Amino acid sequence: MSELETQIPSTFDPFADANAEDSGAGAKEYVHIRIQQRNGRKSLTTVQGLKKEFSYNKILKDLKKEFCCNGTVVQDPELGQVIQLQGDQRKNVSTFLVQAGIVKKEKIKIHGF
Repeated sequence: MSELETQIPSTFDPFADANAEDSGAGAKEYVHIRIQQRNGRKSLTTVQGLKKEFSYNKILKDLKKEFCCNGTVVQDPELGQVIQLQGDQRKNVSTFLVQAGIVKKEKIKIHGF
């Protein structure tokens, strides 16, 4: 009987790699900076994926003061809290987040470039 048990292959789990990646999702979290085109020349910059322990309102206040633009924090059911700024502020926001020490440069993804 012991020979029979050793010859039976173990069950193959095709989703084992995907589940392992999900368990380490905290290590792969990115901050996404996107632009949304509105009507005409108007555009909107969105910042998504900041850690929940940061105060979004304080970050927004500093961003608005630094770049002289309006903005708001929006609660999205799928994405959580998202910072929205007027204009194309992608480059400015990424350098601000790195200089303030909020996010490392490797963890920022700028979409649309």
